Amino acid sequence: NDKTAPPGRGGGRAGCRSEDMTEEGSTHQLRPSFNERFKAPAVKVLLGSVLSERLADKSYSADGAAQWSKEISDEIKSRLKAEFDLPRYKFVVQVLIGEQRGEGIRFAGRCLWDHNTDAFAEDSYRNDSLFCVASAYGVYLY
Repeated sequence: NDKTAPPGRGGGRAGCRSEDMTEEGSTHQLRPSFNERFKAPAVKVLLGSVLSERLADKSYSADGAAQWSKEISDEIKSRLKAEFDLPRYKFVVQVLIGEQRGEGIRFAGRCLWDHNTDAFAEDSYRNDSLFCVASAYGVYLY
């Protein structure tokens, strides 16, 4: 009697073990409850707050932008973990800082995810010298 389902079998993610099961059924929660979902509007507020706090007095420099983008993404990720109780979510944060020269920019991303559980939020900031786009992705771990 093998306790591990063959990879790719049994629905859900591969490798579901029988130890994860009870007599009543699975102990795994396949979807977050309403209170446990990634709330994009609240995350957007957090992003805007961090961007305006961190960039309000900054003028663009290439060296500064590289450091600021790392610091801002780390702060966003830390605050997501601290302010939102979402233990089953993995967070991915991207921050792009560029020089404001009146030119257009296109910023795109693609993800493979479950639209029922995963979500993202984004916000931007700009002043006379620079622009910044921040995206935060919440991916639910089954």
